[in-house]
Amino acid sequence: MLYGGFFYGFLIIIHRGTGRIRLALSSQHYLVITALGADRSGIVNTITRHVSSCGCNIEDSRLAMLGDEFTFIMLLSGSWNAITLIESTLPLKGAELDLLIVMKRTTARPRPAMPATVWVQVEVEDSPHLIERFTALLDAHNLNIAELVSRTQPADNGNNAQLYIQMTAHSPALDNATIIEQAFKALCTELNAQGSINVVNYQQQDEQDGVS
Repeated sequence: MLYGGFFYGFLIIIHRGTGRIRLALSSQHYLVITALGADRSGIVNTITRHVSSCGCNIEDSRLAMLGDEFTFIMLLSGSWNAITLIESTLPLKGAELDLLIVMKRTTARPRPAMPATVWVQVEVEDSPHLIERFTALLDAHNLNIAELVSRTQPADNGNNAQLYIQMTAHSPALDNATIIEQAFKALCTELNAQGSINVVNYQQQDEQDGVS
């Protein structure tokens, strides 16, 4: 902590010498945090309260239950002091809560335009490698997978286990949606799966509406 405080002060002196102190003080810093541990009441609120007490803002987050474990992923923003504070204190808080904490500094970058969006839903009898088949299909058509959710319904009453898949993918250009739609339907037929695909090309819609 003493070293961190000294380093921050040194940065201020350097920026004063170049006349850019305002930029240094107002710039935002970003940190990705993953917390993994046994689920129990109040655990998420405890984490978010600690984030707020350090002066950080939650820009984005994801929460998922996997078996008896939960995983909580957050993108935090804040001043240099705020991010440094949570970097130094969250591991101790994680130890108190019996959580595995992973942290990594990152930067805020403008996302490239992705005018084409594809939504996929699949229900199929569970077997190995099924998710890989559908992710490979999207990848083969240059689609960037932005979200993937899957769950397995255990076998019961003589019914086989069922796998449910939901995916969202984006592409900077998708000139012919029919190609991916036909390939998806062919894969569903091969795997004896029930599936639906919805493709929206915002660029084409804008052109049809007369928006340049």
